[in-house]
Amino acid sequence: MTLTSIVQRGWAAVGAGDFDSLAEDYVENMVLVMPGQDDVLEGRQAFRSALDGLGGMLPPGFEITELRYLEGENEVVSIVEWKSSKIGGSQLSVLFRFRDDKIYEERWFIDTEQWKRAF
Repeated sequence: MTLTSIVQRGWAAVGAGDFDSLAEDYVENMVLVMPGQDDVLEGRQAFRSALDGLGGMLPPGFEITELRYLEGENEVVSIVEWKSSKIGGSQLSVLFRFRDDKIYEERWFIDTEQWKRAF
């Protein structure tokens, strides 16, 4: 299984609301660096708990319209095309860093001012 296929499986799990399956692809001591790079969530259990509130973290009408992937050595970048009720279309990127076949770091890169306006 390629690293990209693991990330694709994760996005599919998010779309299906299958957060338990998603969390299984992360190491126990994983780190999630959220938009703005100031908020850091540590540990798979904290990550899994945060996923239950995912709907409240997304702008109204949020929809992923396209996903593209770039795979490097032990990492995958997802380029995410998205739109919402207030934003007609934009992009963000997410870096997934791997140790073997498990994600140990997920880091979101987004225009934080635009993201705030989406709410």
